Amino acid sequence: MHIKYKLFMLMSFVMASVFAQQKLPVSEAIEIALENNYGIKIAGNNTEIAENNKSILNSGYLPTVTGNAGANYNLDNTEAEFSDGRVTTLNGAESSGYNASVNLNYTIFDGLGRHYNYKQLKEQYQLTELEARETIENTIAQLFTVYYNVSQVSENVRALQQTLDISNDRIVRAQYQFDYGQGTMLDVLNAQVDINNDSINLMNSEQNLLNTKRDLNVVLGTELPIDIEVDTIVTFLLDIDKADLYNKMRANNVSILQIDKNITINEFTIKANRSGYLPTVGLVGSYGWNKNNNNAAAFVAQSTNTGLAAGLNLSWDLFDGGSTITNVRNAKLNLENQELQKESIFISLDRDFENAWGDYQNKLKIYNIQENNIITSQNNFDRTKEKFKLGQITSIEFRQAQLNLLTAEFSRNNAKYEAKLAELYLLQLSGELLNVKF
Repeated sequence: MHIKYKLFMLMSFVMASVFAQQKLPVSEAIEIALENNYGIKIAGNNTEIAENNKSILNSGYLPTVTGNAGANYNLDNTEAEFSDGRVTTLNGAESSGYNASVNLNYTIFDGLGRHYNYKQLKEQYQLTELEARETIENTIAQLFTVYYNVSQVSENVRALQQTLDISNDRIVRAQYQFDYGQGTMLDVLNAQVDINNDSINLMNSEQNLLNTKRDLNVVLGTELPIDIEVDTIVTFLLDIDKADLYNKMRANNVSILQIDKNITINEFTIKANRSGYLPTVGLVGSYGWNKNNNNAAAFVAQSTNTGLAAGLNLSWDLFDGGSTITNVRNAKLNLENQELQKESIFISLDRDFENAWGDYQNKLKIYNIQENNIITSQNNFDRTKEKFKLGQITSIEFRQAQLNLLTAEFSRNNAKYEAKLAELYLLQLSGELLNVKF
């Protein structure tokens, strides 16, 4: 017995370790999603592209340097007549030439166009960062929805399993009472019907649990074991202040931050388009080498030249057909649209915030009511169960108390997770979703 006890304790420890390893806390689920979710990976790549674009290498401030080289060969039949009357005829006269050069082209001034374009690229990078943050927020919100869906279905499965266990115990009792003449076959048949219904409900719920776990894997971007378990304990941030959350929403909501960034970009667009009114000044320079091997008809048999050349050029579109005027006007209208859109976003967010706050408070109250209802339903079922054992009530009354308890558990589970998701949506609106520790 002593050895069996040790083996039992060892197996219990191993099973507990395996169980612990298969537990997926919500904090770990967030880490997995941040690392593996495909939408977040794509957003990260887009941010990296924007970072590359804002580099000095993409600014237009650096010169361009090109290298050129060439060679040519001529085979000619030439008849040359000199000033003293002599005539020379050359057949198959060969000549060749070689050249190489390094050329530099640099824009000194372009009406400040590249200056504002460079600022636009920097702002565009920050906008891309905000878009990536929005993707992360939406993904985490989706993760919470699916994760807590798994939690809710898991609790429902447990409740249905308990209901089936009670029904199995009931049919055993009904069969026992029938065998000893204390019950009827109708009680046995009713118990069997209830078992069948409970089994079907449990099977459907278990299948639903498998489906929701697969949904969770899609959001996580990985393949976790299908038998992994999730947390069903939910805590609420009951000390959150409405005014504080509202102020944070006005300052940190990602939609507002994005529209502010777009307004800044459009202001730089107007300034960049105005550069078309100003001239462009450029610097050009080259260093070259040329060698020519001439035929016998030439005065110079061979020549070699090396040299440095440099110059300035100025270009000014005195009238470009009106394209600059049109571009500036359209950019101003786009800026006005962005400012109007910002006002529209403020109005929508104020409405969404008030709705979200009211919805959260309402769902919290419903959850508290459902928690109390569970206590009442459990007490009612326990009393009914005792009376049923004593034969003081019918199996129909017992079944009704059993179903009332199951319904109360389902309602409590639904209220709990709806309240939590309402809280998370409120945090997302206020821009605080990624700042809360779970």
